[in-house]
Amino acid sequence: MLSKVSLNFGRLNIPRYAVGILLNYSISSASHQQRQIHHVRSYSTTFDYQDAFGLHEQLTDEENALRIQTHDYCQAKLLPRVIKAYREESFDPKVIPEMGEMGLLGAPYEGYGCAGVSSVGYGLIAREVERVDSGYRSTMSVQTSLVIGPIYNYGSEEQKQKYIPDLAAGKKIGAFGLTEPNAGSDPSSMETKAIWDESSKTYKLSGTKTWISNASVADVFVVWAKSDRHGGKIKGFILERGWKGLETPKILGKLSLRASVTGQIAMDEVRVPEENLLPNAEGLAGPFGCLNNARLGISWGALGAAEACLYYAREYALESDDQLNLNE
Repeated sequence: MLSKVSLNFGRLNIPRYAVGILLNYSISSASHQQRQIHHVRSYSTTFDYQDAFGLHEQLTDEENALRIQTHDYCQAKLLPRVIKAYREESFDPKVIPEMGEMGLLGAPYEGYGCAGVSSVGYGLIAREVERVDSGYRSTMSVQTSLVIGPIYNYGSEEQKQKYIPDLAAGKKIGAFGLTEPNAGSDPSSMETKAIWDESSKTYKLSGTKTWISNASVADVFVVWAKSDRHGGKIKGFILERGWKGLETPKILGKLSLRASVTGQIAMDEVRVPEENLLPNAEGLAGPFGCLNNARLGISWGALGAAEACLYYAREYALESDDQLNLNE
């Protein structure tokens, strides 16, 4: 019978019970502090608050090296910026070249200047970046999964050679245009149109995309539109900053993701050459495939954010406890 459980939140000694053995707790009406545990065999284990799931010991040496390298960069370079960036709702354009130099952009893809890490490796990158801030992770994820990704998966060899190396190196910034004011992220309700002009061999894109990460600072845009040349099916196009009819106003006053930049992609008959059509994507499969790729980084990022919350909550609790002891 256990009458007292001692908790140490730094490295917590707790009992672990054999799976399948019935636990029967009965609380005495005279004392709620005693618990009777029947038919139990226990042994000690430890809880590491910095690795709650015991993840690190399951990683390969290469994955652990990537995790540590990314963690060190994020803590040394991103963390000191984040409070100012959040308060001022400002995006530091140096972040993208830094990430490119570290090999974090386009990391899960092979060739074209990309690192070619495993899916777990890319998840570890997203985890460490969002451990600092969701805005930074969003910036990185859009560049990787939603810009480099569709060009890599759906683009021609010429498109891959032209765009991916500079995007992976952080020399250019990308944005992904799917969400619309009247359709949200439902591609089937998309209003943006691509009208084929046979005389100029170009598509004329008209429509508005909104809540687009990186929009106002991007050099390259992967935009989805319903193409009349393809029977109204959804097709992907690569646009570039400076093209006539393309505007990217910034959205201000966000409550979150303030360290990243968000805006619109407004298109008024933007002429897109035929060679900038993504040839290997058609219909809903194109944008949905991109979104599915992005979910991996988002989920790993959420893990990093949760771990950061645990870390800072623990630090605050220990500081408060120390202060209370000093005042007693």
